[in-house]
Amino acid sequence: MSENHLHDAMFYSKPNDVQNNILRCNLCAHNCIIANNKTGVCLVRKNLNGELYSLNWGKSSGFAIDPIEKKPFFHFKPASNSLSFGTPGCNFRCLNCQNWDLSQGVRQVGQSALDIKCTSAKEIANMAKQYNVDSIAYTYSEPTIFFEYAYDTVRACKSLDINIPHLFVSNGYFSKEAFEFIQNQNMLQAIRIDLKFMDDKKYQKICGAKLKPVLNSIERTYKSKIHLEVINLLIPEQNDSEYEIEKLCKFIYSLSEDIPLHFSKFFPHYKMQDVRPTSTKSLQNAKKIAKDVGLNYVYLGNVDIKGAQDTICPNCNSTLISRNRFEIEKNVFEKSKNPTCPECNEKIHIVL
Repeated sequence: MSENHLHDAMFYSKPNDVQNNILRCNLCAHNCIIANNKTGVCLVRKNLNGELYSLNWGKSSGFAIDPIEKKPFFHFKPASNSLSFGTPGCNFRCLNCQNWDLSQGVRQVGQSALDIKCTSAKEIANMAKQYNVDSIAYTYSEPTIFFEYAYDTVRACKSLDINIPHLFVSNGYFSKEAFEFIQNQNMLQAIRIDLKFMDDKKYQKICGAKLKPVLNSIERTYKSKIHLEVINLLIPEQNDSEYEIEKLCKFIYSLSEDIPLHFSKFFPHYKMQDVRPTSTKSLQNAKKIAKDVGLNYVYLGNVDIKGAQDTICPNCNSTLISRNRFEIEKNVFEKSKNPTCPECNEKIHIVL
């Protein structure tokens, strides 16, 4: 890749105890120590002579306008549309990744995975304006590793007076430094975080990461003004035991009973094609455990189970939003900006 494709990276430092142009990347929780002419774990941040560069700025693999429910966000701007995109690269190496050709493309085929025509941040902002979308979602691969591209897109929208929300669909491995920047710049209005396991060894084995930084990110996001939703992909014989599900639910509950939690059905992908899909019984049991723990908003994804994606009032059990996969069939908030149940006046944790 020629230097014409390089973009100055953010969030790095030069450790005092090392020499020879070695850098520490501070963007995500890996905190990679990167030698000269090498990349970090994500393979898209490179040290060249003591300066860190992003290799995937402008390298969107394509664009789509998706229902926001597809992300999934069920409690943020329901029934709206989001301009969605992502780039090659990831700071995880999940063995079950459904977008592995994008997220693991550089690892699989090398730098040729980045031979994509550049789409500038300003072009994306103009695209959002042209198609009159309700938000922009940074998704498909981990948005943390194309942070500069995302940030420049947010700034481009602001410069053109395109006042729409910006959303991360994330594995939650961003650093405290990066998150504080997000807060200070009012960069994002919503983050959906994958909480894959409650077991550190499984995080390391299946994702090449650690549990604690993800828990920290969930807690930081909840304590901020940024809307949070959490998703857990139920993988048979990996994280679908009642013990692990209850442990996950209790962690979410320890922050708030109102955080939306999505349990999603696993399908065989990538390097886990020998694992069977999640059973309907297992998904329904997970939802029951979550409700028994005390969580108010629990959903089942990737399944056709009537009512599994509906938003129910936690006080009177009225159906507030009825969904069929990503299609909204009923929405009592359609013409209202008042997030309360029309039947009992219970305040609903939802951004309209």
